Amino acid sequence: MLPFVKRAPRISFKKPIGSVSVSGHKFVGCPMPCGVQITRVEHVKALSRNVEYLASRDATIMGSRNGHAPIFLWYSLNMKGYRGFQKEVNKCLRNAHYLKGRLVDAGIGAMLNELSSTVVFERPHDEEFVHKWQLACQGNIAHVVVMPNVTIHKLDHFLQELLQKRAVWFRDGKARPYCIASDVGLANCLCPLHR
Repeated sequence: MLPFVKRAPRISFKKPIGSVSVSGHKFVGCPMPCGVQITRVEHVKALSRNVEYLASRDATIMGSRNGHAPIFLWYSLNMKGYRGFQKEVNKCLRNAHYLKGRLVDAGIGAMLNELSSTVVFERPHDEEFVHKWQLACQGNIAHVVVMPNVTIHKLDHFLQELLQKRAVWFRDGKARPYCIASDVGLANCLCPLHR
């Protein structure tokens, strides 16, 4: 997403980074899992192996490639174009800020990096809810990655259901919202201790 955000820092190998990887099937929208990884030559050399029947070196992890994935990736990139991706990135960032704002307004601790579409918030207390909404959870936190297909309508539906569930979870006072201060910082935690 960063290349399409005007105020984002430029990413280049002039900085001390080892690699950059991009998933083609998530944001880009390819119909099959695929991705691109750009890395420094010394890292490629560590993976490269001589392949006798090819009479060359191979740097792929499994020694094989899917020929369709690059075609689908090229097609997706060309169909959307720079302006198309820029528009989708801006929509995702707007929707992520909307979700984070609505969570905080509802008293739910949440955090969002300004240049990201990943909203981190208090883990729901119901694994069925987590499964239904396909939330990625670890410890006391969950996160939502706001992708191009995620609309304000879908976010409102998610929030409405989350708030209804929270009313049930915390009704009798036995369960309490998780403290997420150690995960996302004190300023982003709205648990009873830090409210």
